[in-house]
Amino acid sequence: MPPGGHPPRFERLCEEARGRIREVDAVEAARLAGEPGTLLVDVREESEWAAGHAAGAIHLSKGVIERDVEATIPDLDARILCYCGGGYRSALAVESLQRMGYRNAWSVSGGWRAWTGAGLPVVRR
Repeated sequence: MPPGGHPPRFERLCEEARGRIREVDAVEAARLAGEPGTLLVDVREESEWAAGHAAGAIHLSKGVIERDVEATIPDLDARILCYCGGGYRSALAVESLQRMGYRNAWSVSGGWRAWTGAGLPVVRR
């Protein structure tokens, strides 16, 4: 595994998921997040969320999104924009959401790193 990289099987799994989902870049995600009916969902771990997150986002970590999404987002047509640290976990989360019947779920390519790199609004504690 390269320094700072991900294990090869994980990367392969994510690349396969990317072939079955839709992605949006961070700048477009920020624009869309301001529209009614759009939810920006941070799927990172609690500690990552607590350290800082996109302004206006809600938190449903990858570890619980399948369990908790129906109560949090009952509308299967809601536009859901998921992000993680770099776009890997969010691709997997979006693939799960699609399998659960969510028709308008997207992964934010580049995730938190792309969001902050573009200077988009964040909340830091």
